[in-house]
Amino acid sequence: MSNMGVNYTGKFVLAPMVRIGELPTRLLALKAGADLVWGPEIIDRKIITFQRTENEKLRTIDFLTAKGKTKKDPSGSTVSFRTHRPSEQGKLIFQMGTANPDLAVKAANIIIDDIDGLDINAGCPKHFSVHAGMGAALLKTPDLLCEILTRLVNEVGKPKNKPISVKIRILESKESTLELVDRILKTGVANLTVHCRTRDMRNRESPIRDYLPFIIEKCRNAKVSFIINGGIKSHQEYLDLQKEYGSDIGSMIAEAAETNPTVFSPIPYHWAKAAKEFAKYATEFDNHYANTKYCLSRSVPGKAKVYQHITKSKSKEEIAQIMDKLGEDGSIEGITSEKLNSAKAKPNGAEAKTNNNKRDLEDPQPNNGTIAKKAKVDQVA
Repeated sequence: MSNMGVNYTGKFVLAPMVRIGELPTRLLALKAGADLVWGPEIIDRKIITFQRTENEKLRTIDFLTAKGKTKKDPSGSTVSFRTHRPSEQGKLIFQMGTANPDLAVKAANIIIDDIDGLDINAGCPKHFSVHAGMGAALLKTPDLLCEILTRLVNEVGKPKNKPISVKIRILESKESTLELVDRILKTGVANLTVHCRTRDMRNRESPIRDYLPFIIEKCRNAKVSFIINGGIKSHQEYLDLQKEYGSDIGSMIAEAAETNPTVFSPIPYHWAKAAKEFAKYATEFDNHYANTKYCLSRSVPGKAKVYQHITKSKSKEEIAQIMDKLGEDGSIEGITSEKLNSAKAKPNGAEAKTNNNKRDLEDPQPNNGTIAKKAKVDQVA
């Protein structure tokens, strides 16, 4: 329903996910059939420190954050966000965390020309968001939320002809949820995404969709597109939801896409093929080794032989060697510890390292080759 270059109506989209939603995952999701892709949330205070640069070697737009120079990284900067416009043009939604209208507008103007839409996170229930008044905390401060959205629409979206959207969770009652939706729809947003769980619910709990017919009716009357989030795992479920609620209703996938970004296809890739494709994108676009390792550790089954090789790897060269030996059926041959140990990490030279953590306090990068446990976590808004 938006006339600002991005059409959200009826789309099948990748959710914003911390650490997972970097460029390789987004490109693989698009290849598999995702209509739009959300990047991982970045907070306003970090965005205002960004330095924009055009990476001629990779043909990407990089947003750098300054840091101290080291022998391993003489550039003194780290890539906080990277987009490949030839692949993502018209499809990239940037999610921002904010609780301050002035900072939100300032930050948005820094990145708006290199993205296709700006989304505000009003659904993340994690402490790192809510303690600063961001994420799901905004559900309890609707005046502030609506002021942020209204100012972004009027001071950024309209002047730049870019859509502003918001992602929320349902509240404790139908009445309070619909009241909030009414207020949001008056701000001028182009799209509303609703995670059909309350702030206190976790992903293992079934989503609550009882209010959806009422929310959808309000969105249609306001000419605002609507996307359902929560518990959607496949292309078939996306079609089933459209059959139930209408072809103009979109769906957003999070956890299932974390495990396999090709779930947007009617026939997703085998996990091994998906892992190999992800690794190719990671190599092509110089994704940070720690993030590549983390993402592969989330998508490769823990019982697969290759999983142990990935967890023990210590460089992007080792990971490339492992992925080269991995068959598309999950088999792996010709890999030994000695061969892996012989793969020496090479310096990045002038290339800035990609920092795939958007908030150091929120989700610190694994150090010294360690990775997080494979247990699923509630890390999406």
